[in-house]
Amino acid sequence: MQHAGGTPLPPPHGPVPGHGAAMTPHPGTAHPIPPHQHQHQPQAAPPAPGWPAPPPPAAPPHGAPTAPPPAEATGHVQLPPGAPVALPSPPAGASAPDAAHAAVAVLLIGPAGAGKTSVARHWADTRRVPTAHISLDDVREWVRSGFADPQSGWNDRSEAQYRLARRTCGFAARNFLANGISCILDDAVFPDRPVIGLGGWKRHVGPGLLPIVLLPGLEIVLERNARRTGNRRLSDEEVARIHGRMAGWYGSGLPIIDNSAHDVPTTARLLDDVVARSIASPPSW
Repeated sequence: MQHAGGTPLPPPHGPVPGHGAAMTPHPGTAHPIPPHQHQHQPQAAPPAPGWPAPPPPAAPPHGAPTAPPPAEATGHVQLPPGAPVALPSPPAGASAPDAAHAAVAVLLIGPAGAGKTSVARHWADTRRVPTAHISLDDVREWVRSGFADPQSGWNDRSEAQYRLARRTCGFAARNFLANGISCILDDAVFPDRPVIGLGGWKRHVGPGLLPIVLLPGLEIVLERNARRTGNRRLSDEEVARIHGRMAGWYGSGLPIIDNSAHDVPTTARLLDDVVARSIASPPSW
């Protein structure tokens, strides 16, 4: 203990009241015992019946280097280095790729009302291997105060929040894949904006991302959009404009699923088939 000026306090003169002498002789010994050793010491709990007592911990050799601190971990799973997701490949000797068991990252593209979120969630729920669903719209809406709603007009703030959400989704996808968990992401990526669209996803996830387009007819997306609520519901004019821009994916080389006449489980099965083909022959994008 020190004074405010930094000079150590002098030692006490004589015994501290209530604590006896500074050193107390231990009965039966010729050596004094420090007073703190007379205090109660916590005792380890006895082993359960039938279990041997654990051995005492071994003291490290004098001068031995201390062990480095454990690597940063999430639970018991070590975090990945963050490398881009590589192209998937079928197991050696397999006659055909097994999409049901492959660890993959899928990007499901489509206009508002295409059913991307419903199909992606069902596909992730029913796979035979651990699979996560990452919705870009959900991540964008993590921003509460100051949320830049695209319905109010696409501007620098809404684009900045979109880019931030996509980068967050990309890190999550790499993290899941590095720990053996497949993932499916969904986003309304436009073919006429390659830099902010597919190019950005490829930068943040890696070349192993499998983009697949979900594109039902206009009347279907208008009907589904009408059942939406909140800021997820768009005007009919906006839905038609987005759907028209999405038609640019035809002829792009990306696989396209027209789910106009299919329910969610059937579309998810078609998605399995497309993923298997994409693993066998990854699309060029």
